[in-house]
Amino acid sequence: MTGPGGTLRVAVVADIHGNSAALDAVLADIATTGADLTVNLGDCLSGPLDATGTAERLLGLGLPTVAGNHDRALIDRPPEAMGSWERPVIGCLTPPVLAWLHSLPATLAVEGLFLCHGTPVSDTEPWLDRPGPDGLLALAPLDAIDAPAAGVAGAVLLSGHTHIARAVRLSDGRLAVNPGSVGCPAWADRRGRVPVRAETGAPDARYALLERRGGRWQAALRAVPYDARPMVALARAAAEADWDSALTTGRVPA
Repeated sequence: MTGPGGTLRVAVVADIHGNSAALDAVLADIATTGADLTVNLGDCLSGPLDATGTAERLLGLGLPTVAGNHDRALIDRPPEAMGSWERPVIGCLTPPVLAWLHSLPATLAVEGLFLCHGTPVSDTEPWLDRPGPDGLLALAPLDAIDAPAAGVAGAVLLSGHTHIARAVRLSDGRLAVNPGSVGCPAWADRRGRVPVRAETGAPDARYALLERRGGRWQAALRAVPYDARPMVALARAAAEADWDSALTTGRVPA
């Protein structure tokens, strides 16, 4: 698949988390870019927002998609063992949605791109970021980013999971990209002694636009403002304070 003049533009989305309003905004923005292809790095539905609407859009689009850890959690355990982000989605798991979730691979290779959710071998490990002493995610050391790429084919290595948008050059010159989160701009995991947090500082919907020109890839990390009020109302109705704060400020309460 090659665009006019031998270029190729690929839009990359990830971590939609049931935010259909953010997905609509990103899809509308992608339509203005001349993208030849859109790929999806997973974590599509889980959360207290609009899983049904999000599933309808994604099943209709048929995007090349890998499974995220939250997608896997919807199909690899009984409902009583699901986490707080999965439980609101249980009623949305119609046979077509379940069949689609079961069809998602852990990794994909598309047009010279390698797609995964976390790392090539784990959908729960972050690739480009690590928690700092305060728990806030920050750029990982280069050797820690290089290591999972060893033996992985692809001119561009794509991952999501952290919700933090980054474009990093590996030691071998390849590009590693996290597009950020379409639908969840901040989160906190308070289960450990030091809570782990990801914060973007803005409630925008995020994705990446890759372009291959003359055999070289470049990445633009895009932030799209949108009307989040319907999603905020759903978060508030579910009494989800972290989601309320993330969707309005891009931060989570301390």
